[in-house]
Amino acid sequence: MNIKYKLASIISKTLCKVCRAAKFGGTSFPGKAASIIYPDALKEAAKNYKIIMVTGTNGKTTTTHIIGQILEENGIKYITNKSGANLTAGIASTFLNSTKLFGESPVRTALIEVDEAAFNKICDFVEPDILIVTNFFRDQLDRYGELYSTLNNVRLGVQKLKNTKLILNADDSMCASLGRGSDKRLVYFGIGPNAYKNAEKPAYSDAMYCIYCKNKYIYSNYIYGHLGGFRCTNCGYMRPPSSITCSNINELNSSDSLVQISIESSEGNKTKKELYKTRIGLPGLYNIYNSLAALSCGAVLGLPVKNSLKCLGSLKSGFGRMEEIDAGNKKIWIILVKNPSGFNQAIDLLTKAKKQSQIALIINDKVADGTDISWLWDVNFGKLQRASEETGNIFVSGIRAEDMALRLKYDDFNTAKISIIKDYDKMICEGLDNSLEDSSFYILASYTAMLDIRKHLKDKFGLKEFWE
Repeated sequence: MNIKYKLASIISKTLCKVCRAAKFGGTSFPGKAASIIYPDALKEAAKNYKIIMVTGTNGKTTTTHIIGQILEENGIKYITNKSGANLTAGIASTFLNSTKLFGESPVRTALIEVDEAAFNKICDFVEPDILIVTNFFRDQLDRYGELYSTLNNVRLGVQKLKNTKLILNADDSMCASLGRGSDKRLVYFGIGPNAYKNAEKPAYSDAMYCIYCKNKYIYSNYIYGHLGGFRCTNCGYMRPPSSITCSNINELNSSDSLVQISIESSEGNKTKKELYKTRIGLPGLYNIYNSLAALSCGAVLGLPVKNSLKCLGSLKSGFGRMEEIDAGNKKIWIILVKNPSGFNQAIDLLTKAKKQSQIALIINDKVADGTDISWLWDVNFGKLQRASEETGNIFVSGIRAEDMALRLKYDDFNTAKISIIKDYDKMICEGLDNSLEDSSFYILASYTAMLDIRKHLKDKFGLKEFWE
């Protein structure tokens, strides 16, 4: 074994223990230090794993979380970057700190979430056995740049992969394009054309025009954003058939959903299609997509469908992503919002609440959030305003609290219901005090704001640390 790799491994493990002891986390710094000592530390540490990788704009953490539960249900031990440290240094830390000091890990499977901007670079060190791409949406323009730049960055990474199986979102014209003309094994997932009957034509779209000829797409059906049954009448590019398909959404509630899923498989020259009715223990259309992606992974791994469906019915949310916290006879939900598409889906969820809800909107503009918050003007707050009779107080907080309050005012919200409270502890107390019994207090927060507010909730309700 390379002496520099040994040294990098020792230092990474030591730094991780020190950071954890200091309650610092130690999710990225150890990997960064190791890579300085030995630039190929990640490549060396990852070489003997069967790797499942998840990337895309929205849903990476939740999809990874669901796949993890499916692996556990099937008795498969795995390592993962559970903390969400999904850049190169964080992924290096995950592999280095999961191996024995001078030997291989006793665990043979790695489940890794990868930031879409870091994906191309990661592929210089790691080739996954399975790659799941969730979707592409406009996100953090100051960091990612124009949306097609993000897509092309992922495409460059995919082109480096030789034997990877691809799992792609059929309803996303950009995501599905990664499989066009590919010689890799492809599995597409999506929501069927007749499954969601309440879809509205979106007011805007991140991908209105054909990626190949720039002709405007027409749609046979919409799901949300630019997702749906797209087709280009000029060059013929269209939604590919999906083998893992939500064929009907029977119920779409504020806490879960009941769906029918069609799973196609091949036996010799015959194609077999089986239908399953299952409850998904997380709310929202986006969690139906996340669940379909995870089911697809289970199918590619050859795991029993019944085990995967069992996991969907018992899902519990991951860190900060629809995380549910019991607060006596009330509930707190933490919902990460980072772009117009995700925020609009969160608003759809709020409009389905059965009782009057208290809402907090917390917006920061740190580097990890995106310093440009102009995207808030593309969020359909008017939909929330129209349902405001069912909404209690709206608390706004974070570094850009005043901007958030102004945005609501421009959508004609009742300003008497809007309170700017920068003190998180005070905001939590007021939100819970004003909540009705058996109702929910929804906290929608940008990334760093979510981390900040969760620290306060961790201390108040004894939650786990983010890396646990």
